[in-house]
Amino acid sequence: VAFVVCRSLEGLKTFSYLEELILDNNLLGNDLLLPRLPHLHTLTLNKNQISFQRNTCKILLDHLAEVVPSLQYLSLLGNIACPNELVCKEKDEDDYQRYRYFVLHKLTNLKFLDTRKVTRQEREEALIRGAFMKVVKPK
Repeated sequence: VAFVVCRSLEGLKTFSYLEELILDNNLLGNDLLLPRLPHLHTLTLNKNQISFQRNTCKILLDHLAEVVPSLQYLSLLGNIACPNELVCKEKDEDDYQRYRYFVLHKLTNLKFLDTRKVTRQEREEALIRGAFMKVVKPK
Protein backbone atom coordinates (compact mmCIF):
# COMPACT_ATOMS: atom_id res chain seq x y z
CA VAL A 1 0.00 0.00 0.00
CA ALA A 2 1.34 3.45 -0.88
CA PHE A 3 0.25 6.64 0.86
CA VAL A 4 1.26 9.59 -1.28
CA VAL A 5 0.88 13.34 -0.90
CA CYS A 6 1.99 14.52 -4.27
CA ARG A 7 2.52 17.25 -6.76
CA SER A 8 3.75 14.85 -9.48
CA LEU A 9 3.00 11.18 -10.04
CA GLU A 10 6.06 10.63 -12.24
CA GLY A 11 7.88 8.60 -9.57
CA LEU A 12 5.17 5.93 -9.57
CA LYS A 13 6.56 4.38 -12.75
CA THR A 14 9.25 2.68 -10.65
CA PHE A 15 6.51 0.82 -8.72
CA SER A 16 5.19 -1.31 -11.61
CA TYR A 17 4.02 -4.05 -9.21
CA LEU A 18 1.99 -1.67 -7.07
CA GLU A 19 -1.41 -3.14 -6.17
CA GLU A 20 -3.05 -0.41 -4.04
CA LEU A 21 -2.69 3.35 -4.32
CA ILE A 22 -4.33 6.00 -2.14
CA LEU A 23 -4.20 9.51 -3.61
CA ASP A 24 -6.84 11.16 -1.42
CA ASN A 25 -6.67 14.91 -0.65
CA ASN A 26 -4.08 15.84 -3.29
CA LEU A 27 -5.83 18.51 -5.42
CA LEU A 28 -5.58 16.16 -8.42
CA GLY A 29 -7.78 17.02 -11.38
CA ASN A 30 -8.96 15.51 -14.65
CA ASP A 31 -5.46 15.93 -16.09
CA LEU A 32 -4.20 13.16 -13.79
CA LEU A 33 -1.78 10.90 -15.64
CA LEU A 34 -0.67 7.64 -14.12
CA PRO A 35 2.10 5.46 -15.52
CA ARG A 36 1.13 1.96 -16.59
CA LEU A 37 0.50 -0.01 -13.40
CA PRO A 38 -0.68 -3.43 -14.61
CA HIS A 39 -1.09 -4.92 -11.11
CA LEU A 40 -2.97 -2.02 -9.53
CA HIS A 41 -6.38 -3.25 -8.34
CA THR A 42 -7.31 -0.51 -5.83
CA LEU A 43 -7.22 3.24 -6.48
CA THR A 44 -8.72 5.89 -4.26
CA LEU A 45 -8.90 9.47 -5.50
CA ASN A 46 -11.23 10.79 -2.80
CA LYS A 47 -11.45 14.54 -2.12
CA ASN A 48 -9.55 15.75 -5.16
CA GLN A 49 -10.70 18.09 -7.95
CA ILE A 50 -12.04 15.63 -10.53
CA SER A 51 -15.12 16.90 -12.35
CA PHE A 52 -17.28 16.27 -15.42
CA GLN A 53 -16.34 19.57 -17.03
CA ARG A 54 -16.40 19.31 -20.80
CA ASN A 55 -15.19 15.85 -21.82
CA THR A 56 -12.25 15.65 -19.43
CA CYS A 57 -13.64 13.03 -17.07
CA LYS A 58 -14.29 10.72 -20.02
CA ILE A 59 -10.65 11.19 -21.02
CA LEU A 60 -9.52 10.43 -17.45
CA LEU A 61 -11.64 7.26 -17.29
CA ASP A 62 -10.32 6.14 -20.71
CA HIS A 63 -6.78 6.77 -19.42
CA LEU A 64 -7.43 4.67 -16.31
CA ALA A 65 -8.87 1.85 -18.42
CA GLU A 66 -5.66 1.83 -20.43
CA VAL A 67 -2.99 2.17 -17.73
CA VAL A 68 -4.59 0.21 -14.85
CA PRO A 69 -6.24 -2.76 -16.59
CA SER A 70 -6.54 -4.77 -13.35
CA LEU A 71 -8.47 -2.04 -11.51
CA GLN A 72 -11.29 -3.53 -9.44
CA TYR A 73 -11.88 -0.90 -6.77
CA LEU A 74 -12.14 2.82 -7.48
CA SER A 75 -13.31 5.56 -5.16
CA LEU A 76 -14.00 9.13 -6.29
CA LEU A 77 -15.97 10.32 -3.25
CA GLY A 78 -15.63 14.00 -2.46
CA ASN A 79 -14.98 15.02 -6.07
CA ILE A 80 -17.35 17.17 -8.11
CA ALA A 81 -17.56 14.26 -10.59
CA CYS A 82 -19.14 12.09 -7.90
CA PRO A 83 -22.60 13.56 -7.24
CA ASN A 84 -23.43 13.05 -3.60
CA GLU A 85 -26.52 14.40 -1.89
CA LEU A 86 -24.68 14.53 1.43
CA VAL A 87 -22.13 16.97 0.00
CA CYS A 88 -24.35 18.87 -2.45
CA LYS A 89 -28.07 19.28 -1.76
CA GLU A 90 -28.69 19.81 -5.49
CA LYS A 91 -27.76 16.17 -6.19
CA ASP A 92 -29.86 13.09 -5.49
CA GLU A 93 -29.61 9.31 -5.67
CA ASP A 94 -30.58 9.33 -9.37
CA ASP A 95 -27.61 11.60 -10.17
CA TYR A 96 -25.33 9.24 -8.27
CA GLN A 97 -26.71 6.19 -10.10
CA ARG A 98 -26.20 7.85 -13.50
CA TYR A 99 -22.61 8.61 -12.48
CA ARG A 100 -22.11 4.95 -11.55
CA TYR A 101 -23.46 3.76 -14.92
CA PHE A 102 -21.12 6.15 -16.74
CA VAL A 103 -18.02 5.08 -14.77
CA LEU A 104 -18.91 1.38 -15.09
CA HIS A 105 -19.37 1.81 -18.83
CA LYS A 106 -15.77 3.06 -19.03
CA LEU A 107 -14.20 0.77 -16.41
CA THR A 108 -15.85 -2.56 -17.05
CA ASN A 109 -13.74 -4.61 -14.61
CA LEU A 110 -14.71 -2.69 -11.48
CA LYS A 111 -16.14 -4.76 -8.64
CA PHE A 112 -16.55 -1.80 -6.26
CA LEU A 113 -17.17 1.87 -7.03
CA ASP A 114 -16.87 4.24 -4.10
CA THR A 115 -18.31 2.32 -1.14
CA ARG A 116 -20.72 0.09 -3.06
CA LYS A 117 -20.29 -3.28 -4.67
CA VAL A 118 -21.11 -3.29 -8.40
CA THR A 119 -24.20 -5.38 -9.04
CA ARG A 120 -24.89 -7.54 -12.09
CA GLN A 121 -27.88 -5.33 -12.90
CA GLU A 122 -25.73 -2.18 -12.77
CA ARG A 123 -23.14 -3.78 -15.04
CA GLU A 124 -25.83 -4.71 -17.59
CA GLU A 125 -27.37 -1.23 -17.48
CA ALA A 126 -23.91 0.35 -17.85
CA LEU A 127 -23.26 -1.69 -20.98
CA ILE A 128 -26.56 -0.63 -22.54
CA ARG A 129 -26.89 3.02 -21.48
CA GLY A 130 -23.75 3.98 -19.59
CA ALA A 131 -22.29 6.08 -22.41
CA PHE A 132 -25.32 8.37 -22.20
CA MET A 133 -25.34 8.78 -18.42
CA LYS A 134 -22.78 11.53 -17.93
CA VAL A 135 -24.15 13.88 -15.28
CA VAL A 136 -23.98 17.49 -16.45
CA LYS A 137 -25.43 20.78 -15.24
CA PRO A 138 -27.65 22.67 -17.66
CA LYS A 139 -26.19 26.01 -18.73
